[in-house]
Amino acid sequence: MTTTAIRRTATDPLVYFGPLVGRRLPEGVEEQPYELFDVRPASPSIGAYVTGVQLDGGMSQDLLDELRRALTEFKVLFFRDQAITREQHKAFAAQWGELEQHPFFKHTFGGQNDVDVATLAKDAMTTGVENTWHNDVTWHETPSYAAVLRAVEIPELGGDTLWCDTGLAYDVLPAEIKERIDTLEAEHDWIQAFGAGMDEATRNTLREAFGPVTHPVVRVLPESGRRVIFVNFVFTTRILGVSQEESDELLGLLFRHVQRPEFQVRLNWENDTVAMWDNRACQHYASSDYFPARRVMERISVVGDVPVGVSGS
Repeated sequence: MTTTAIRRTATDPLVYFGPLVGRRLPEGVEEQPYELFDVRPASPSIGAYVTGVQLDGGMSQDLLDELRRALTEFKVLFFRDQAITREQHKAFAAQWGELEQHPFFKHTFGGQNDVDVATLAKDAMTTGVENTWHNDVTWHETPSYAAVLRAVEIPELGGDTLWCDTGLAYDVLPAEIKERIDTLEAEHDWIQAFGAGMDEATRNTLREAFGPVTHPVVRVLPESGRRVIFVNFVFTTRILGVSQEESDELLGLLFRHVQRPEFQVRLNWENDTVAMWDNRACQHYASSDYFPARRVMERISVVGDVPVGVSGS
């Protein structure tokens, strides 16, 4: 059961005080025990520490199935003490599906020498700019299903990553807001984000292959039937079928709403930590509070599918 907080003003429908509590799983889907590893929830709705699993070798189908169920329930899984190599990182991610090849990183980040692995190296010369809430690759017709992020080098202090549960964020919306957004679609584009770091010729060439795409504002996850908010500040440019004024209003409401701490979990990175998240069900934010210290992460993403909305398309 979802508990929605009391609304404080009539002028802003998403100004609340009081409890914002909901289920980790949608109504009708019951929690089940995990038999092959231990799970410790990191917050009431999102995130869990998994122990009893090593990521440096092959896994049985039963173990993968149980991990996939845990990912659906908790949206983000944290694995400590995983001293794995880049190749072992890739092998683990490949067990979840086809690995994604990001078309822009070689143009916007230096030192990219592997089509499957994004090396995110930040230091006094290259500052961290991922400190905005977003889902990855929503400008693609098939946005990432999941991502596996490995800590290679972490600063002494700072550099945490945060995730927010966009399913719980949807659940506690007022009914009138749900009614407004359930059947709407939005445009997603990369040009204002990755395009800013490219020369004009490169940007124009890539634009021919990757134009704006349209996705439902409310996405339905096939495994659970969970509805999630599927717009984000970095890549969503406008809501279609409404005026620019209404699009700005709704996007502004939703962008602010998903940032509420009640929907969040925060990971303090340690050496040999790996995080895996369901990119469809949550957004993430990399805290950029460690400059000029060095922070190096490697991310591998798993190819997703075409988002389906409430209407089934």
